[in-house]
Amino acid sequence: MIQQCSDVSQPGWLALRQQLWPHCAAKEHLAEMSAFLAEPARFAQFVKYDGSGVAVGLVEVAIRTDYVNGADTSPVAFLEGIYVVPRARRSGVARELVAAAERWALGMGCTELASDAAIENTSSHAMHAALGFVETERVVFFRKVPR
Repeated sequence: MIQQCSDVSQPGWLALRQQLWPHCAAKEHLAEMSAFLAEPARFAQFVKYDGSGVAVGLVEVAIRTDYVNGADTSPVAFLEGIYVVPRARRSGVARELVAAAERWALGMGCTELASDAAIENTSSHAMHAALGFVETERVVFFRKVPR
């Protein structure tokens, strides 16, 4: 079963976010989750539960109106994060979560779903390809601190 998150206390939401983004403190996650829930026309989050009611996957999607690499339209639904617990991988959980994100995006008037992955994250590249995403470009970001 997949449920759209409607409260920061949604079972499993925080725990899955902490596994996906472990560098972020729980307090920061909760603040971000609250901010997302305050803008339901811009953000959506879905949690997948197994037959025992245990959260096994998460997808977070946002509407972006700025430039989205590789997209032809605006606004664009953007897959901000997806995570499936290791024991549930390769069982269709990611596919179900992305389908939920797609339905939401279509309902919001978007005709494209975009995403990204770190250049070295080849397992994410493979997952995206398996889910029907097409790679549009590769980019390396640079930064310089002026002196």
